[in-house]
Amino acid sequence: MSPDIPAAIRADASSSAERDPRWKRILRRDRTADGLFWYSVITTGIYCRPSCPSRRPRAENACIHGTVDEARATGARPCRRCDPDGALVESGHNALVTQVCRMIEASDTPLTLDVLAQEAGLSPTYFQRVFKRIIGLSPRQYGEACRAERLRGTLRSAATVTEAIYAAGYNSSSRFYEKADSLLGMKPGALRGGAPAERLRFAVGQCSLGTILAASGERGIVAILMGDDPDQLTRDLQDRFPNAELVGADSDYEDHVAQVVGLVETPVVGLGLPLDIRGTAFQQRVWNALRAIPVGQTATYTDIAKAIGHPESVRAVANACGANALAVAIPCHRVVRRDGTLSGYRWGVARKKALLEREKDA
Repeated sequence: MSPDIPAAIRADASSSAERDPRWKRILRRDRTADGLFWYSVITTGIYCRPSCPSRRPRAENACIHGTVDEARATGARPCRRCDPDGALVESGHNALVTQVCRMIEASDTPLTLDVLAQEAGLSPTYFQRVFKRIIGLSPRQYGEACRAERLRGTLRSAATVTEAIYAAGYNSSSRFYEKADSLLGMKPGALRGGAPAERLRFAVGQCSLGTILAASGERGIVAILMGDDPDQLTRDLQDRFPNAELVGADSDYEDHVAQVVGLVETPVVGLGLPLDIRGTAFQQRVWNALRAIPVGQTATYTDIAKAIGHPESVRAVANACGANALAVAIPCHRVVRRDGTLSGYRWGVARKKALLEREKDA
């Protein structure tokens, strides 16, 4: 054993990390464990966060610590690859950004960047960068999304659309109307009290991967859902569009489902139907990047973050992939981890694997 190895680490070697349930999370490089515990390595004299990309040590050479102070107390040095001390800073930033998000959500009027940065105790420039890295949107964009959500709730009960716009925190009705369709996914009047609800046609079919549901509004397909239970897919559609009038058993719409099934079975053919893609500005940028991945190829979450110009927003990219409601048409199944392994998929990892294998052979 090297004489350079701190004695405190060598003393801890009597208890193998393999018997600790946290060891499995280290082997998986589980990012969700970062900030919860750390581990030090006897043979190198360094300590790491659980997701460290370095080669995993042997269990008998690893010691797991509940705090970063315990890891430091062994005399080990912080790993230069995973920056284990940075996990604490990141955790603190997450808490600050969460606090600011609650502040934005509760405010009836837009808050300036200076006010939000002061709440977080950071400079405006640094706060903007931290917020965008964690959330994937700027504070202004997040505020717009919150106001749009409030507007959805007030449009049905307000006497006029203009009244609802100002009640939701918009300072100008003209500026709102410039973005109304992209924010709401429909005309404001369609959500007003007394106005007709959005009408969505839908149908359920079967494909080699199970049950599939497609639904369309006036501008195109709004949802493609996959699963095993047709009733559950219908409930999922109702939950996603609670104010819409759902129209099933439409024989004319069966052709749409057939084309969606064709996309699943033969991905290289593509889908010749318009899509009505609804989401935040950030989500739409992510989804457009996903659609640019060629059939038969994959990309990592980091690749997508770089492609949209936000290399630090990997977590936000993963969240946007999880929010995708247009299975296969927006190919979030083509996104994999950095090591090439498959990550979670809204419609099941088994379906993700089957889709990738099918596209590889296309």
